[in-house]
Amino acid sequence: MPHQRLLEFTTGERVPLGTIYCIGRNYADHIREMHAAREEEPVVFLKSPCAYVPDGGTIVPPRMGHVLHHEVEIVAVIGAVIHRVTTEQAQHAIVGYGVGIDATLRDVQQHAKERGLPWEKAKAFATSAPISRIIPSAAIPALEETEVGLMVNGQVRQQAVAKQMIWSVPELVMYLSQWFILEPGDVIFTGTPAGVGPLVPGDRVYAWLGEHVTLHVTVEHPPA
Repeated sequence: MPHQRLLEFTTGERVPLGTIYCIGRNYADHIREMHAAREEEPVVFLKSPCAYVPDGGTIVPPRMGHVLHHEVEIVAVIGAVIHRVTTEQAQHAIVGYGVGIDATLRDVQQHAKERGLPWEKAKAFATSAPISRIIPSAAIPALEETEVGLMVNGQVRQQAVAKQMIWSVPELVMYLSQWFILEPGDVIFTGTPAGVGPLVPGDRVYAWLGEHVTLHVTVEHPPA
């Protein structure tokens, strides 16, 4: 029987983890630092459930990658079955928010980009999606003013507020619903701001979403 992964809310409720949807290139400053082009539509990719790491867990990259980067992101959790909805309907379908880290093997990603291949090995490897506990959406009435950030070994690497996104969270949910049927427990990583950088074994990583939730993870050596 497959292992069931559960998202924990700050209220103590636990819900089964669904599909992990991820958005790329949603902050202009990150687009510039990556020397990438701004797209007319959101860039979408997926992570497998085995990518999930709860608060207090560890990132253990595969040994085939050599350049591990952190990308802090606001994550949204879906609480209803939705398909082809409006932005307003999308907003009502969001039941909670958290902070997550899109751990990325940058060298593996670059190798794939150069050959026009998918990014999954670089982005969706096991332990590549640490996620904090989830706070109910009603407890964050002004998400657009909420800060997301990340520190490594006590040094701030990334900081931004949600209103810096190119596409807002409801707009992203609406967009995804045009292509997919979103279901309760699905998680959306909403893009990372500038400041992405390297992680090495032994690093202690701390991320936050305003004063609402935090995430602590460590990085370990890949298996021999």
